[in-house]
Amino acid sequence: MASRPKRTPVRRSAREWKRRLTPEQFAVTRRGATEPPFTGRLLRNHDRGLYRCVCCEAPLFGSSDKYDSGCGWPSFTRPAEAEAIRTSEDRSFGMIRTEAKCARCEAHLGHVFPDGPVEATGDRWCINSAALDFRPDGEGDDDVH
Repeated sequence: MASRPKRTPVRRSAREWKRRLTPEQFAVTRRGATEPPFTGRLLRNHDRGLYRCVCCEAPLFGSSDKYDSGCGWPSFTRPAEAEAIRTSEDRSFGMIRTEAKCARCEAHLGHVFPDGPVEATGDRWCINSAALDFRPDGEGDDDVH
């Protein structure tokens, strides 16, 4: 089996990120903000395709792993590729959570919780819409969903 090519890390200054992203995308991905629940443009998206990082276009989640958790943010049972996302302990706001970041550009994506569908992985990847770009099937992406 051929190995996947290693993705080059993406590093930019805050000024460059601000120029490339909307104010909401910058706040979420570069400052760790959270969009208000039930407001994200991708929450109710049910099209088949691939969810990519809004900052660097790394493939993050396939549509077949998206489900309605009722939490107010797009939820997934697993990343498209395990190496696409890095997790770390987040102790902000007096809570202990697991933060999810894009492995390629370190964009804050959201958090992962151990209360997802048991028949899948048991995980709920709770991800901000502002951190994602959706590409429908047929727009040149590999079929990973």
